[in-house]
Amino acid sequence: MRYHARMITLIEPGSQDLGGFLVRRALPHRRCRHVGPFVFFDHMGPARFEAGRGVDVRPHPHIGLATVTYLFAGALEHRDSLGSVQTIRPGDINWMTAGRGIVHSERTPHAERSAGHDVHGIQIWVALPRADEATEPSFHHHPARTLPEIECGDVHLRLLVGSAFDRRSPVATHSAMFYVAADFAAGGTLTLAAEHAERAVYAVDAPLAIDGTPLPAGCLAVLPAHVPREIRATARARAVLFGGAPLDGERFLWWNFVASSRERIECAKADWADGRFPPVPGETEFIPLPER
Repeated sequence: MRYHARMITLIEPGSQDLGGFLVRRALPHRRCRHVGPFVFFDHMGPARFEAGRGVDVRPHPHIGLATVTYLFAGALEHRDSLGSVQTIRPGDINWMTAGRGIVHSERTPHAERSAGHDVHGIQIWVALPRADEATEPSFHHHPARTLPEIECGDVHLRLLVGSAFDRRSPVATHSAMFYVAADFAAGGTLTLAAEHAERAVYAVDAPLAIDGTPLPAGCLAVLPAHVPREIRATARARAVLFGGAPLDGERFLWWNFVASSRERIECAKADWADGRFPPVPGETEFIPLPER
């Protein structure tokens, strides 16, 4: 997707209330289907669950992508068809490569469910390159302490994935990209270099300005290529910055499936409907294939 050299594309996500749990979806959007390899962007919460309640995302399948989960607050327990069981907490990264096919669930851990808790985070999908769409599935957890932290004046950065600000994350990827969590002090400024062809900024909980263009809280700014941009916060704010090299061709998205051909999508739909995906050990529930 090409942008005019001076244009910043602003996206206001659609919102959905999942029973007291608000999710804002910024990608895909009619104004921008993807930024670099990032084809899906969900902002979860913030939400407060009383004792006895929590998140229960039943087992469901994925193909052709990697899911990337990052939390600002709370905890989620990941289980998948490889036998992985992992609780993610704030500052950690869960990277799950679906490849030819994987099934997973995400639920509130027992301790948090019993006590009541907050949940707030970002889940994104990264489209795998065509050559890796059918790779073997895998799962990797990266604790917060293993991820590079960078101080840029009044802005604290945690490099979650890829390379940026002259550092590299230990998270293994299949293509060139970057994904950064940024904490701005009031009046803090940060220059986002033009090293990656496609870039975006999401204002998590407070407004920002990008070269003077206002970015409201809860909105996404897709930046033009080849131009450094100054990001400024008038009050304390959190943001995520992400992008990378352009995709090697368009992708089809249907439900939880991403592929470079409709045939792969149709095959995955039939496999889930007919029970040919591997199960998640210890789980008895599942999300049925949607009718639409």
